[in-house]
Amino acid sequence: MNTRIATLLLSLAFPLAALQAQAESLVEGSGDAGKSKSLTCTACHGAQGNSVNPLWPNIAGQHASYTVSQLQAFKTGLRQNPLMTSQAMLLANDDMRDLAVYFESLPAAVNSVADPSKIAKGEALYRGGDSSKGVAACLACHGPTGRGNAAAKYPALQGQHAEYTAQQLRDYASGARTSDGVTRIMRDIATRLSEGDIVALASYVQGLR
Repeated sequence: MNTRIATLLLSLAFPLAALQAQAESLVEGSGDAGKSKSLTCTACHGAQGNSVNPLWPNIAGQHASYTVSQLQAFKTGLRQNPLMTSQAMLLANDDMRDLAVYFESLPAAVNSVADPSKIAKGEALYRGGDSSKGVAACLACHGPTGRGNAAAKYPALQGQHAEYTAQQLRDYASGARTSDGVTRIMRDIATRLSEGDIVALASYVQGLR
């Protein structure tokens, strides 16, 4: 084979391999098994993992590593919610992994910003933070398009309901949610945000894609 052609083929193969690696879940589970176990989940989160109720999160396309960590948090009581706690208590570790891998495989929601009038403020906070308040840019952990970081268990935010995101920020600020663990990263940031900041950020995040 011509050396130049061989080199070109190799150069094309590496990006393809990288994309395939990115598509593989970091969690060992069965998507097929997860699908068969998902009926109860879809009652709230929708048949394709995207909830009709804006106070219930979209979980389609969410990193399996993050989903497992949150199901474990609900089961142990680290994170509190009457509906989710009762459901998580019924799940074995294998169930959690299977469900997480299944929902990770579904297409993430694609939505518009909740309030176009808040785009400028929301984008400024998400991309640049607010140094006057000691607020770091959200994209540092959640990425420029809101895809998060599966290895670090930073959740994907893109397309998430604005109402849900805003409530989570309020819960972090009040201490009602402590599932950010010993780092307290979300609690520390949320306590420095005004209600206006929270609403603008949540609105902007809903439109990320």
